[in-house]
Amino acid sequence: MAGAGLLMLLDDIAAMLDDVALMTKTAAGKSTAMLDDVAMQTKVAMQKTAGVLGDDLALNAEQVTGVKANRELPVVWAVAKGSLWNKAALVPAALLISAFAPWLITPLLMVGGAFLCFEGVEKILHLFHKKQAHDEKEAVHDANEATLKGVAPSSVRSARDQEMDPVAYEKQKVSGAIRTDFILSAEILAIALGTVSTKPIWEQAAVLVAVALAITIFVYGLVAGIVRMDDVGAWLMAKSSSIAKAVGRGLIAFTPWLMRGLSIVGTAAMFMVGGSLLVHGIKPIELWVQQVLTPMGGIVAMLGPVLVHVVVGAIIGGAVVLCVELWRKLRPAKVAH
Repeated sequence: MAGAGLLMLLDDIAAMLDDVALMTKTAAGKSTAMLDDVAMQTKVAMQKTAGVLGDDLALNAEQVTGVKANRELPVVWAVAKGSLWNKAALVPAALLISAFAPWLITPLLMVGGAFLCFEGVEKILHLFHKKQAHDEKEAVHDANEATLKGVAPSSVRSARDQEMDPVAYEKQKVSGAIRTDFILSAEILAIALGTVSTKPIWEQAAVLVAVALAITIFVYGLVAGIVRMDDVGAWLMAKSSSIAKAVGRGLIAFTPWLMRGLSIVGTAAMFMVGGSLLVHGIKPIELWVQQVLTPMGGIVAMLGPVLVHVVVGAIIGGAVVLCVELWRKLRPAKVAH
């Protein structure tokens, strides 16, 4: 009897272990399937945000140009850390808004779009007020002050134009890059959230975290590479190979043109991205674009909406600049009163 009972117990244990193994295998299969689903959703989200990623890259590369060479990578790293903090705040905020107040997403993105356009208009106005030429005496003075304060000569010139300390100007430039990143990151995460809005909350969170990390590594890795192109060129020129020397000279010659191009593209991107966020919230204009321009096809359908975004962004950005300037002029009088 005792032997039979022991055998029955062993059979029960074996059956239970079989059940555990089967359930573990099933759970592992489901986990693998869920991870595959998250990976697929992340890939789709990244594809949908590709256009904004290009603008993000151009804007951030433009923001960190003009910094002293030995501080370029520390500045890029400072902005990248700020970007990670932005996303650490944006991911839970996006999930909460999506769950409890989805109607808030569009107004918040419109506010961010207006801010981008405001900064774009300010940058253009600053170009008109900036002195275009510097004599040799000014250039020597700028170089000496830049060496003394550990900043780039361009930062000394820009700071003088804005009546600021050069060190404070560079810090402001980093802060501005982080603010711009916040708005672009918000748009990217909003687009990514739209691709997984019907999925469970844990899957939404996983996709948003994956997208946030991927875009930060991608954008700031490329920005770091762009700002150090001249160093790569110098390293190649030190090689014995004639081909390496030629490539190095080409990189050094090309880098200033690339930086100028990125500055132009970055400013244009402010209006394109900001204008698209604004137009998305202004339904009559958005419907007109969809019903009139898009059906035309060809180059009109491709460039027409972009032109509308830029025009709307410039108008609203200009209105915001005007309001801010009026506020700055009226505020002292109000305080004194």
